[in-house]
Amino acid sequence: MEMDTPNKTSKILLYGSLSAFILFAVYILYINQEAFYTAHDRSEFLFGAPFFHALISKPFGLMQYVGAWLTQLFYHPAVGATVLAMIWALIFFVGTKAFRLKGSTIALMLLPVACLLVSVVDLGYWIYVFSIRGYWFSQSVAFLVMLSLLWVARCTPRKWHLVWYLLAFFFYPVLGWFDLLFVLCLALAEKPSWGELLVIVVLIFTPAIWHTQYYPGIPTEDVMMAGFPRFISPLDKSEHLSVPFWVLGAVTVLISLCGRYLAKWYVPVLCAVAGVIFTLSLMYNDKNYVDEMRMVRYASDDNWKKVLEISDNNPRPTTTMMFLKNVALMNEGGLLDRSFQLSNNAVPIYNPDSLHVTLLDIASPLVYYNYGMMNEAIRLSFENGIQAGFSTFYLKMLARCAVATGDNKLLERYTTQLHHHLFYGGWQPAPVTAKVKELQNCYPDELTGVENSDSYLVNGISLWYESDSKLASEQALFYSMIRCDSRRFWASLRKYVKLHLDENFPLHAQEAYILFMDKAPEEKRIMLPVEQTVYERYKQFWDALQHKMGQPNMSLKKVAEEMRDEWGGTYWYYNLFGRKVYVSSTQLHEHGN
Repeated sequence: MEMDTPNKTSKILLYGSLSAFILFAVYILYINQEAFYTAHDRSEFLFGAPFFHALISKPFGLMQYVGAWLTQLFYHPAVGATVLAMIWALIFFVGTKAFRLKGSTIALMLLPVACLLVSVVDLGYWIYVFSIRGYWFSQSVAFLVMLSLLWVARCTPRKWHLVWYLLAFFFYPVLGWFDLLFVLCLALAEKPSWGELLVIVVLIFTPAIWHTQYYPGIPTEDVMMAGFPRFISPLDKSEHLSVPFWVLGAVTVLISLCGRYLAKWYVPVLCAVAGVIFTLSLMYNDKNYVDEMRMVRYASDDNWKKVLEISDNNPRPTTTMMFLKNVALMNEGGLLDRSFQLSNNAVPIYNPDSLHVTLLDIASPLVYYNYGMMNEAIRLSFENGIQAGFSTFYLKMLARCAVATGDNKLLERYTTQLHHHLFYGGWQPAPVTAKVKELQNCYPDELTGVENSDSYLVNGISLWYESDSKLASEQALFYSMIRCDSRRFWASLRKYVKLHLDENFPLHAQEAYILFMDKAPEEKRIMLPVEQTVYERYKQFWDALQHKMGQPNMSLKKVAEEMRDEWGGTYWYYNLFGRKVYVSSTQLHEHGN
């Protein structure tokens, strides 16, 4: 079919559409800078032959190795994003040559680029648990190689195409599923002869042949469609994260099949709009997700002031954010005066996949380390490293634990591996802080094997009231309050008062003292002075609660929402609503009196 005659209007629409999509892509890459840093921090690239051979021994392994190396560039997110964008620009250019697109049809290459853009911004919390090495770059690099081969193949004389089909058999260990895409695109773009068609039919069985002859020890699903991303964890599986790659394959085939017939003035606009809609519909975007990453990043560098700045601006934290905020307050001071003002009412993570992700996957080794629990931090770093890869995050944690335990041989092993990283050549773990040393020395550091790290931290630390450490007594008192356990509260409070004589009675401790005195007057307790203003606010809290509960059609959830603004920063609010302690009208009346 003859191409439409270029005109000024079609050129304006073409370049306008390309410019609009480029600006959109730049914006999307910009707002995902923190995710890119986390990608480098949680991606495994180990220097040395074992890691290289482990990948190269599997189909698509070379692309994964190249991708894993390039992921290091996300240490500086802008640098990594720029390199990724340059690869996509090459894909656009080479694709137009490989498919012989001209005029308005060159905009069709926006669609594969949009698919690759979606694939790096739709992961969400899978970023912490998936184990695909080099994911962030490998698909783009492999697609670029495939398009380059297609371009070269179509530039060679027609009689040589049979050779290209034969060579495709040997490309499979390198390109995986992109090799099959190469064969399909070449066959659709250049009508094959009967001999070539016979070879193509044989090539359908390429993965099976490689599996039986060269990769018999590798699971079948890892050889068939090798390199095609599958998102599977021990507990979860995601189908929708593979959608961008199915669409990538489909649009590539469609371009090779009918791209030359789409030289219409409106095609660039449709392609740009489709790319934008596809990206926005699948991109993962959540404030807590980004704030969590930032807090982990700053906490890893012991920058507790930055952690608290983020917490100050986020009234609805996740469990991970709550723990990191409390570690920051332990280091900066004010734990028992500010913690509930900054909210301990953790909200669930936004998770379209219903992926099982907790503090255990996100930051538990970091939290355990700062509470002086080195053996637990080491155990969790190894367990998570085995599942998701020994990334820089886990290597840095293991190095810091080695310093804390005085194991110089292990320290040298971990730092040597990190020094081969592009941007960690001079990295050394920070000295162990006085607070970490104090907690490390105040009780036996035993391995428990407990998997539920959230509840283990709360329950375990609330038992530290037997320690003579001032810092440990503060933590025990705080976590007995988090646990809403009056028995542990009184034991912790006695030890805290004994070790903190002549110090101010912290605000939240006063709030808890009044509440537990009121809720369980029969328990043994100690008499402490409480500020009159705190006591008056306590009575006002119960009056407000009784008033809300007395209104018709008021559920406890609705009451909690309406009282959050005024009372959400108190321990009383947390005790009733944060831990979802449901109270009856009779109990409310008793408290009010």
